[in-house]
Amino acid sequence: MQIRPGSYISSSLFIYFFITALSYSKKWSLGRTSVYLYNQGSLKICSKSVIFEPDEVNKPILKVNIMLRSSVYLIKEGDVVAPYKYERGERNVIFQLDMPLKTEDVVQTLLQLHRASCLDKLGDQTAMIAANLQSRLARTSFDKNSFQSVTERPHMECEAEMVSPLVTNPGHVCITDHNLYFQPLNSYPDSVVQIGLHSVRRIYKRRHGLRPLGLEVFCTENDLCSDIYLKFYNTKDRDELYYYIATFLENHITEHTAESYMLQWQRGHISNYQYLLHLNNLADRSVNDLSQYPVFPWVISDYSSPQLDLLNPASFRDLSKPVGALNTERLERLLERYRDMPEPRFMYGSHYSSPGYVLFYLVRVAPEHMLCLQNGRYDHADRMFNSVGETWKNCLEGGTDFKELIPEFYGTDSSFLKNLLSLNLGRRQGGGRVGDVELPSWASEVDDFLQKMRAALESQHVSEHLHEWIDLIFGYKQRGSEAVAAHNVFHPLTYEGVIDCDSIEDPDQKIAMLTQILEFGQTPRQLFTTPHPQRITPRFHSVSSGTSLSTSPNDLSPASPSLDSFEDLTEESKTLAWSNMNKLALQSSHKIHKEVVTGIAGTLSGTSIFSTSQDSTLKMFSKEGGGLQRSISFSNMALSSCVMLPEDKTVVCSSWDNNVYFYSIAYGRRQDTLMGHDDAVSQVCWRDNQLYTASWDSTIKVWKCVAADISSNKRAHFELLAELEHESGVNTIALSPAGTLLASGTKEGSLSVWDIASCSLLHQIACHSGKIHQVAFSPDSRNILSVGEDSCLKVTDVQTGMLLSTVPAEDEQRCFCWDGNTVLSGGQSGNLLIWDLLSSKVIHKIPAHSGPVTCIWMNEQCSSVITGGEDKQIMFWKHQY
Repeated sequence: MQIRPGSYISSSLFIYFFITALSYSKKWSLGRTSVYLYNQGSLKICSKSVIFEPDEVNKPILKVNIMLRSSVYLIKEGDVVAPYKYERGERNVIFQLDMPLKTEDVVQTLLQLHRASCLDKLGDQTAMIAANLQSRLARTSFDKNSFQSVTERPHMECEAEMVSPLVTNPGHVCITDHNLYFQPLNSYPDSVVQIGLHSVRRIYKRRHGLRPLGLEVFCTENDLCSDIYLKFYNTKDRDELYYYIATFLENHITEHTAESYMLQWQRGHISNYQYLLHLNNLADRSVNDLSQYPVFPWVISDYSSPQLDLLNPASFRDLSKPVGALNTERLERLLERYRDMPEPRFMYGSHYSSPGYVLFYLVRVAPEHMLCLQNGRYDHADRMFNSVGETWKNCLEGGTDFKELIPEFYGTDSSFLKNLLSLNLGRRQGGGRVGDVELPSWASEVDDFLQKMRAALESQHVSEHLHEWIDLIFGYKQRGSEAVAAHNVFHPLTYEGVIDCDSIEDPDQKIAMLTQILEFGQTPRQLFTTPHPQRITPRFHSVSSGTSLSTSPNDLSPASPSLDSFEDLTEESKTLAWSNMNKLALQSSHKIHKEVVTGIAGTLSGTSIFSTSQDSTLKMFSKEGGGLQRSISFSNMALSSCVMLPEDKTVVCSSWDNNVYFYSIAYGRRQDTLMGHDDAVSQVCWRDNQLYTASWDSTIKVWKCVAADISSNKRAHFELLAELEHESGVNTIALSPAGTLLASGTKEGSLSVWDIASCSLLHQIACHSGKIHQVAFSPDSRNILSVGEDSCLKVTDVQTGMLLSTVPAEDEQRCFCWDGNTVLSGGQSGNLLIWDLLSSKVIHKIPAHSGPVTCIWMNEQCSSVITGGEDKQIMFWKHQY
């Protein structure tokens, strides 16, 4: 945890003045003798107290309650962090300012704060303090002399507060075209905080005090501590600043949603620790807010064995249950109380994360925070964090203890486990002093303990079950009937949206409610409303030639991958083929067209291959004979695609002349023509006697087709079932494997997902910045891969329409095949590229055509690949096992 100065001030209070280089004298009356002591130091005038911090570190910090003059605390006497000393009796404390600041301003502020403290109602006190603060802010503005460069141009300026644990600091925010600045009203702890916009990596909107007013800025990818946490006075200012940063930065990752992190985690791109850290950030958890501190799970249940066995499932906690439900006997008692409780009911009387629990773990590195939170005292020695094993046991058996862990248990800084400050934390009933945390017997020392905790978090067992804990804390089991069924119901005030503090008119009731919410604990923002997918762990991969490839068709799916899904040898052959895709070897190449090859289709047996070209011909090539068998011309305009109908009897071709042609293989001639569009037909698909035609006229048409019978001279019958409108020309379409969904990509880069049964639009996403060349569903129909003119491969979630992943390519990719994880693509360079989406990298490059690769066809077993290109060639490829 990052320790910041001022933690001894008070909880959630403003600092009004910070005055350096002054002196104070203190008068004690000893009989008839008066004693005066003089010290140099710094004065802090806060909303409810005055703090004097001497320059001499051995002198105690003086804290005087504004309301009660006789309430004087001595803090850190002798520079030792210890419980506060309280002085009784009348005390006269005199401060003399040694810097050019109007004494009457300080006195006036003190008098106003004193008047506020004398009001009967706490709500009225708070309102008067806030009014005084706003008045001071209104009389000041950001000092533009603090700009790093005279050429900087300010974009906006507003009032805000900088948030740190237990204290907020008011001031002015200014953002320019180069920097974000915060200037504290009191110049404490610095006169200005500056953050270069080019260095920002992550920003998050935050709830603060249950209101959408917070903004946290990170200049690192995976660090716990942010560079600044700001709380604004209205949501509009917060949002304007957020969107300015988000749109200004090229390297800023605004697209990182819970879903996109989920995909990265599921594919193994980020660790369990990193994923939990990102989810906590997205769910408003911050180390600067003790009421919403990041929450991590207990994963180990064995704290008594001499050796920790991470291959034994019994060593791990059941991640499908909240802490309160891990002990069956205790749960029965809690449920009995729950059933007898009036509405609103809750199962647990305390939360799994609260300021008290956080500081319970961190007392050895943040003792001042603990003292501040508990009015200058430590907790009873026997209730301190004395032992990891004892704490786990109490969480299992205690009637009111259901706390989870914090990220420090899986980090690298072990200082929170050691009493490095030699704090006097008290004596336990057995007589021993509270010192370092007692570790399990399987840990030799603190660093070894943390290393084994990290190993457990990243273990196979936890990776396979972590999604169950995420469902409880961040997901669909967080609230509602699913929470009840999972025994995961906490006090109503812990949930977002249950109560609107702004709607409470009584100031005292409002303050009391907010205080209870902040101190009791808050449930994270709900990130997922459906079951979280399981991680694709190494057992689901086959490793070949150093490449990790998935053996399941559910790679990018929210469904749990399993080898049991392979039902026949065809699936096994597909798996083998994809795991050896980097061993593709060229068998032969044939220049059979006069222009660009636009489409390829083959018979089930693979003996005959058909190709279309911009030279307006359909070619039939014999793979066995190695020669051209037929050349068919339907018009003088380019053909754009072709598809083989079932039973290998008919080939359907689309043309730039707005028509679709049906060619009979058996009879060797055109059997039908469908004149269905007002512009070029770009692609056709076929499924269950239905033809799908995409056109540059901005439509997709769905036709019911009754096949022709040439022998009896009966022509085919076409019935238009639906017309799917787009805003621009449709360049490519693809059907899902089950035939229930249709994806389309347009010339302007828009990706649309359609429900076939209702012919309704499910999603429309501005996916690419230019023309989409090809789209295709993953084998499980849960994701769509697309490639376009912007030289990117993009993965889109079918269920949510969320863009999950963007993978940049060195050159524009024109066509591809994929198995849900591994991609075989062809692009402008003429090379075939093999991508591993787990790492978002090219894992193999195969030289192929002398110009751009324009189409790829693969047989059902994925064992044979044929490519076509602008070099007018078709190339036959085979795996070399």
